[in-house]
Amino acid sequence: MPLISRWTDQWLLSQVQKGIGVAPVRLAVKGGPSVARAGVAPVATVVIQDSKTLRKLVQDPEVNFGDAYTDGRVEVEGDLVRFLEVVYEAMESSAASGRWYSRLASQWLDFWQDNTLRGSRNNIHRHYDLGNDFYKLWLDDRMLYTCAYFPTPSSSLEEAQVAKMDHVCRKLRLQTGETVVEAGCGWGAFALHMAREYGVKVKAFNVSHEQIVFARERARDEGLSQQVEFIEDDYRNISGKFDVFASVGMLEHVGVHHYEELSRIIHRSIGDSGRGLLHFIGKNYPSMFSRWIRKQIFPGAYTPSLKEALTILEPLNYSVNDVENLRLHYAKTLEHWLERFERTKHQIAAMYDVRFVRAWRLYLAGSLAAFRCGNLQLFQVLFTGSRCQPIFWTRDPLYAGAKPAPEKAKWMHAMS
Repeated sequence: MPLISRWTDQWLLSQVQKGIGVAPVRLAVKGGPSVARAGVAPVATVVIQDSKTLRKLVQDPEVNFGDAYTDGRVEVEGDLVRFLEVVYEAMESSAASGRWYSRLASQWLDFWQDNTLRGSRNNIHRHYDLGNDFYKLWLDDRMLYTCAYFPTPSSSLEEAQVAKMDHVCRKLRLQTGETVVEAGCGWGAFALHMAREYGVKVKAFNVSHEQIVFARERARDEGLSQQVEFIEDDYRNISGKFDVFASVGMLEHVGVHHYEELSRIIHRSIGDSGRGLLHFIGKNYPSMFSRWIRKQIFPGAYTPSLKEALTILEPLNYSVNDVENLRLHYAKTLEHWLERFERTKHQIAAMYDVRFVRAWRLYLAGSLAAFRCGNLQLFQVLFTGSRCQPIFWTRDPLYAGAKPAPEKAKWMHAMS
């Protein structure tokens, strides 16, 4: 490598290093120079294929790192999740994460991926209609693609997903014969669980064609078609009166500019006497959502702060009865998903290609790292209308059906 090129690469590496703050990471150009924090053992080494890729990392670190990793122009030697954790933790206090072009580019994505009626359908199609066979490889057997609830650290993913559904049902105090509307029902597992285990009637809305077809087949197979109606339509077209409104993992696809619409739909559905629950990925304070994830994985996504989410309920004079943060449960869920994903990566590569595998590995690993270090939260907000009777006197009913936790000490240690 010519001396001038080596010097240029060395300088560019130092700029990337500044961008990731004090993260204990070694950066290297393949066959060229490298940089690392003095006196600190690196948790991983990032090998950059060439000078062109390095220049792009300086220009737009987040998006170009994701694209370069997907293309194989960047390799991470070491634990990918741990690498992302230390970078996230370091960049949380770094000014580089708030560069003007990042804000401008995010606003541009907001415009092109706006969750209008048509935009939402397109955004959801790009993610959820990739093929049910793909998701079957790494989700649980009921196909739940939201945070599970682990009574103990050793609970299986399947056990934890059932525990999550029961946890939500206990919060809502579902009673036989009641009516529930679910906004964004995925592959239908929660709607079927509510009907089967709690004797309610459910109308479930979703704009993903593949998910709705799958859910209807499940309902027929289980003999629940009379209790559960799966409707391929946008949540904004919900009509009718219900006792309960439930949304598990849908709010992330709404966008703050459409919260007023969602607010009207909730009030139209349950009035002042109903009750409901919002289960969503959030943040501790308002900030931009990953542009790379929005570009490559989840178009139209936004993770609100708790304050932003509550603007949906406040204009309705609704009472917030319970707020719970299941952040570490989502980290545990992602550990299971990522392990299953890696176990089936060759099948996934055969279905799509290696680039697809690398992009989704980065997405799952990055999400896991974000929940571990607190960049992402998982909120459950229970609410009631102004004329609704109190749901419970104490929180004891929430755990009445939960399994005992003999590993409590181990679990508390894992959380610390």
